[in-house]
Amino acid sequence: MKWINFLDINSASFPQKIAVIDQRTNRSYTYSDLSDISNGWAVYLERSGIKKGDRIAILASNRFEHLSLMFAAARLGAILIPLNFRLSVGEINSILKRVQVKILFSEGILVHQFTGKYVDFNCFDITKINELSMQHVDLSLRFEATAAELEDDILMQFTSGSTGEPKGVLMHGKMLRTNQIETCNHWKLTSDDITMVETPFFHTGGYNVLCLPLLYLGGTVILAEKFDIQNVLQTISGNRVSVYFGVPTMFQMMATNENFDSYDLSSIRFFVSGGAACPVDLIERYQEKNLPFKQGFGLTEVGPNCFLLGAKDSLRKVGSIGRPMSHSKVQVKNSRGELVEVGETGELMISGDHLCRGYFNASDKFQDACDGKYFKTGDLVQFDDEGFFFVVGRIKDMYISGGENVYPGEVEKQLLTIDGIEDAVVVSKESSKWGEVGHAYLQIGRDVETDFSVEGIREKLFDKLSRYKLPQSVQCLSEFPLLANGKINRAQLKEMANRN
Repeated sequence: MKWINFLDINSASFPQKIAVIDQRTNRSYTYSDLSDISNGWAVYLERSGIKKGDRIAILASNRFEHLSLMFAAARLGAILIPLNFRLSVGEINSILKRVQVKILFSEGILVHQFTGKYVDFNCFDITKINELSMQHVDLSLRFEATAAELEDDILMQFTSGSTGEPKGVLMHGKMLRTNQIETCNHWKLTSDDITMVETPFFHTGGYNVLCLPLLYLGGTVILAEKFDIQNVLQTISGNRVSVYFGVPTMFQMMATNENFDSYDLSSIRFFVSGGAACPVDLIERYQEKNLPFKQGFGLTEVGPNCFLLGAKDSLRKVGSIGRPMSHSKVQVKNSRGELVEVGETGELMISGDHLCRGYFNASDKFQDACDGKYFKTGDLVQFDDEGFFFVVGRIKDMYISGGENVYPGEVEKQLLTIDGIEDAVVVSKESSKWGEVGHAYLQIGRDVETDFSVEGIREKLFDKLSRYKLPQSVQCLSEFPLLANGKINRAQLKEMANRN
């Protein structure tokens, strides 16, 4: 079986249905267009010397070519690498050399930064692809012998590298297909659904949360160059978007926008939130407009859709990532390697057909990250007697205060129960007395008149948390620094706390 088969089936079944709308060019592509263009690019790449297993890269913000080139690579058996355009030229070049890229598709000034300097690969200006297509790609030529089987690698995405050199995660066809099918089934997606993708394609959420699952079903995907509050609201209203993925920070920014209540968002069947738990008041704000939330959870190595918290449980089990989806095999082990019981803390481990192949040219690092067939996520979790899971922190974020383990996620969960606190992050701060103590960063709602001093916070949490877990210092910020994937940059916040 070929992973790309679904595209050919959709092209034959409903050729004139809109598959992709690219907001950058204001152009729509049918399923027939998507199949033909990716087919033409497969012919072109093959004639350019690209063979099975070769790596091609794209360095660009969200645009149609991320999809057409990925499908072309899948026909060839090549591997597409979407690069983080927010990295420096030196960082990007280091990655390109490590993976031995044969062709780089870039855009605008980025092309000139590489052309002439780095001669190990060809570099094309992606903004001239239409011109290039007309000159070199004959869409009437059919690329018949698709090379990539389900077991073959199709996509390589890099981990964020926040704690070391980014690792190239190899994603095979079975991994992508499993994510597509199980996301569609568990989230009850349909071919009538329309989504908007703003998450950058160098992040697993760009391809795998809703984009590829909906293209598998025959739905419609709207590509936005970047997250823009006004554009989100206009697109949901004007294009009748029915499902939408974002991180809590994005939903918070939308909800506090002055135009939030003036847009018709009635087409939304549900929002998908990932990356962190949504605060109760934020969920309630959306529910007032009859806009339900589902919570997802995953990571690059196993895909983003491993757990699901349904809309009906979003308030009853607030802070939970939900239950494991049926394709996700889950274990939770403590530091002694023992399976934990209800209410105990341990590391989340995940296995299944959605586990990646490994890390490119770093099999030893991938083996170190596994416990048999299970991938060690680095997330510390607890689960309750109903099987709902709660992330209480990362192993690397856990700190020891006076000899006791403190999990930041547990403290953050309680901070979010205080009226007026919209978001909270707890990091460790060095202490001569206790070794480490907690420093809490808070985002406060508008026009809130409450005591958010450290004394006031500790008093409010005194009967909810053990004394050693209570933050020793508090700081309010108007916004939190973010990583490229939209998650909060905890490393930067920790650095800030220890400078003060």
